[in-house]
Amino acid sequence: MTRPDPRKTAALSAALSGAVDLGALKARADAARQRPAAQSTPTGGPASAPSPWVLEVTEATFQAVVERSMEIPVVVELTATWSPEAQQLSPVLEAAARQSGGAWILAKVDLDASPRIGQAFGVQSVPTVVAVAAGQPIDAFSGPLPQAEFGQWITRLLDALRDKLPGIAAAEANAGGAPAPVEEPEDPRFVAAEEAFEEGDFAKAEAAYEAILAAEPANEEAKAALVQVRFTARAEAIDQDAVARADAAPDDLDAQLAAADLEIVNQDVEGAFKRLVDTVRRVYGDDRNKVREHLVGLFELFPADDPRVSAARRNLASALF
Repeated sequence: MTRPDPRKTAALSAALSGAVDLGALKARADAARQRPAAQSTPTGGPASAPSPWVLEVTEATFQAVVERSMEIPVVVELTATWSPEAQQLSPVLEAAARQSGGAWILAKVDLDASPRIGQAFGVQSVPTVVAVAAGQPIDAFSGPLPQAEFGQWITRLLDALRDKLPGIAAAEANAGGAPAPVEEPEDPRFVAAEEAFEEGDFAKAEAAYEAILAAEPANEEAKAALVQVRFTARAEAIDQDAVARADAAPDDLDAQLAAADLEIVNQDVEGAFKRLVDTVRRVYGDDRNKVREHLVGLFELFPADDPRVSAARRNLASALF
């Protein structure tokens, strides 16, 4: 998955410029600019489009839709039904377009049905999103994008084009101002994982979060949730006498790990960290590594800047070295 990088998008925009033959638009450009804002409803999409501002575009209708870029930006979504990332991005784009009030339109292109459009844009991955204004590609990104980041992207685009494309200001004025904030659609993958967790099916929840991370290794929300799920599953099986047993058998590593987990559950965070740091000081080799990894896993339950975590990390470093 990629995010809009100014250097990359500039290069992609440069590469796209001229890739789509927009010569046929030239003769109609002046006429398009003269049309009143009240007549700026997009054309070129099928009657069944879910919104005036969300259009299903084919090779036959693409030229007419791009013509609208003479007045307002056209955000071209180059997508495919077989791509999970494309299905993740589409609801974000559609929700934003519906609430745009016509300041921009979304043109959805199924690359399986209209491959020549993808070829014209030089698409190398799905999904790819290209902003077209005044008949030219001006910005682009590929891969899924969270609602907040897409909101920032489209806001920058509108701000840069407002004085150049008359339809933007006209649409915003008709809507009483700038488009309303877009509510981020729920990610069905997280919904399924959270439902499994709430039902106590920790194995299913863990598998769901692992699947998200397999597709998006940098997804911090999934990483944090996976840590919580694994700890909760472990904590469910802890004997309430775990601390007493560990205190009675300081050389029993498994007892120390279970006791630390129970102390976390009982909100004795500093006690749990101290127990495992002290254990690290007493053992060596594989046993030391086992305790260290368990302790580091407990750190991940808390914000990185938690002072209790910071202190325990310093103590762990001292115990190790």
